[in-house]
Amino acid sequence: MDDLLQEFIAETRETLEALSGEIVAWEAAPADRARLDAIFRFVHTVKGSCGFLDLPRLARLSHAAEDVLAAVRDGERVPDTALVDAVLAIVDRIGAIVEAIAAGTPHDDSDDVALIEALSQKPTAPVAPVARTVAAPRIAPRSVRLNVDLLDRMMSGMSDMVLARNELARRLRDDVLDPRVEAALDRLSLTVADMRDTVTRSRMQTVDGLFSALPRMVRDVAAELGKAVALRIEGADVELDREMIEMMRDPMVHIIRNAIDHGIEPPAERRRLGKPPTGQIRVSARQSGNQILIEVEDDGAGIDVARIAAKAVAGERRTAAEVAAMTPAEKLKLIFEPGLSSRDTVSATSGRGVGMDVVHANIEHVGGRVALDNRPGQGLTITVQVPLTLSIMSTIVVSVGDQRFGIARQTIEEIVKVRGDQVRIDPVGDIRIATVRGRRLPMLPLGPFLELGRGDPATLVIVATRDGDYALGVDDVLDTEEVVVKPAAPAVMATGLYAGQTLPDSGLPMLLLDGGGLAQAAGLRFQRAAIAAVAEVEEESDAPALLFEDLDGMYRAIPLGAIDRVEKVAADSVHYLAGRGRLVVGETTIALHHSDAVAPTDLASGGEVEVIRLTDGETECAYAIRGALEIIQLPAEIAPAAGAGPILGIAVCDGRPIEILDPLALFLDTAAVGEGERSPLCLLDGAGAAWMDRFLRPVLEANGYRCVLQPPKDEAPAVRLMMEDDAAPGEALGAPVVRLRRERDMAADPDSIYRYDRSALIAAVAGHARRGDGR
Repeated sequence: MDDLLQEFIAETRETLEALSGEIVAWEAAPADRARLDAIFRFVHTVKGSCGFLDLPRLARLSHAAEDVLAAVRDGERVPDTALVDAVLAIVDRIGAIVEAIAAGTPHDDSDDVALIEALSQKPTAPVAPVARTVAAPRIAPRSVRLNVDLLDRMMSGMSDMVLARNELARRLRDDVLDPRVEAALDRLSLTVADMRDTVTRSRMQTVDGLFSALPRMVRDVAAELGKAVALRIEGADVELDREMIEMMRDPMVHIIRNAIDHGIEPPAERRRLGKPPTGQIRVSARQSGNQILIEVEDDGAGIDVARIAAKAVAGERRTAAEVAAMTPAEKLKLIFEPGLSSRDTVSATSGRGVGMDVVHANIEHVGGRVALDNRPGQGLTITVQVPLTLSIMSTIVVSVGDQRFGIARQTIEEIVKVRGDQVRIDPVGDIRIATVRGRRLPMLPLGPFLELGRGDPATLVIVATRDGDYALGVDDVLDTEEVVVKPAAPAVMATGLYAGQTLPDSGLPMLLLDGGGLAQAAGLRFQRAAIAAVAEVEEESDAPALLFEDLDGMYRAIPLGAIDRVEKVAADSVHYLAGRGRLVVGETTIALHHSDAVAPTDLASGGEVEVIRLTDGETECAYAIRGALEIIQLPAEIAPAAGAGPILGIAVCDGRPIEILDPLALFLDTAAVGEGERSPLCLLDGAGAAWMDRFLRPVLEANGYRCVLQPPKDEAPAVRLMMEDDAAPGEALGAPVVRLRRERDMAADPDSIYRYDRSALIAAVAGHARRGDGR
């Protein structure tokens, strides 16, 4: 409050000095409307400031003068000599009181009533001429008002001084440095650093200037909505860059209005929920390093995440499959979507979907971030993190080829080296995917994108944007620097890739990258959650999938959520062992699937084999392909395949039929038999043996059984599979029989199993095998 009072004193003094000539001129020509308006604006401004600063005496005087001047402007009063004298006496008294406040001394108020009375239509006595001479001795002001452009020029000059100091230090230290010169250089460095901090502080003011309008706004909005809301402000003395405060005004208005409209419940509803009828909103500010954290917390209903997700689907901003695969935190971030509102109707306060979108855009524009802490039924906390100043920004310096670039530090989540399986880069169709400890992100290699180099990067910078996170591939991370950011040339800024330019301590010009602009220019597609592989056709529809050319020349697709990576492996790592194709990876083997049109031994010939690595989080397998093509969206209409097997169905994409692989079938055919363990033997017998050999053998072998069409002489089968209508089996083998029927509905034999019911088949075979071999 002291800072605001000092600003009020300085502004009032400045206005009075500028107005002094106007007052004399108005006294000579009371009908002069321009001068009347100038005096009216002055007393009106004083009145408004006094109400906020709790200066009742000044408020009474300025309010009385404002009323009279308003009547003159409206033609209701004539500015005769008595009225002009009375107004000028009020103006003089305001100046005297302001000087007394500045000096910290009391001022006699015994004749204030007389001054106000002199403004009436029929004053009881004329205004004493001494009214203009009652001012207290003026105290020399300790503050000045400067144009922001001048401050910017001072900051720019200080930045150039720092760079000149650094260059001088480098040149001097190339040779043997005289101790006296080195001491002088150290003193210069300390002085320059102190001056830089001083100039930076000249742009700062307390966030009270940002919070001062909130109480009135809360009162008005709450009254309009019929709610009772109490506002508590903490940390108003925290300092922030003046320009940053101006940038934060609109976001704060939207956040507070949303808290009252969407968060705080009506009094009757709060009573029903056992809450106090008056809602609480707490606004606080605190400094953390070179960042300012502003929190807005309410004790309302919080955000209905399910409703927000439903609104996103209804508005066709997300598909049902995408929303179903989202985590609660990802669904919560949907409130930042442009045009998305939880309201069904548009009112004067909400419903247009332009609130939180504006908040996110404005804060991101100044290099800040927004975090949400949702407590359904208890409230919501929005934390806004912004730089301390727009003039000096903390940056991470990265290198690509022989070029260096800066990235705003607050937009970076983490920096990792590409190594091993924990952090790797995989090609998927025409894009590249970065996997960071199981988290899959679109990857933008900065070198090839800016035509500064080729090949995969050695370091990944995880950049957060409003649309999602992505991995920016760079050659190296060099340093962290506090830099002064200036706009680059118009042609450079027009590309949308850069946030400005700077001259770091090295003295070499450097461009600051715009993380969001890079993502947009590169056309990155953010997949907010991996869509799980499923077997049902209706769940597969409208999901992203990888389109590839299979080894038999057919175009096929597989759901993207089941893919871990696409990579090329050496042909000598492909083997045909234990009745199936296998891929040797390090000290382990994983099942390798492929088209039936290719013999397993053919895969091992040549130099490399391209494979899709699949995972369900616990099990891995691979599928050999000719080449990955692109990411597509599977249509809603998928014709199911006839019978069981690895093909789930057929979809038509761009007029072309595409077979869809069933990840469940591939994983079902993946489980390996433990080494050194003799697996149970299944005899595929009867008229349906050929069909069983083609369709059931993969399922049975994947579950640890050996399948034969003729029983070996030295081993009896543990179980025997036959069709329901086959002749009665001979008893010589002594193996229990599992019968399969062709119809789904129950047939004559109630113990038979529908031949496509894989789970029932495996359970029946396992039961007979355990009874047959004593396990």
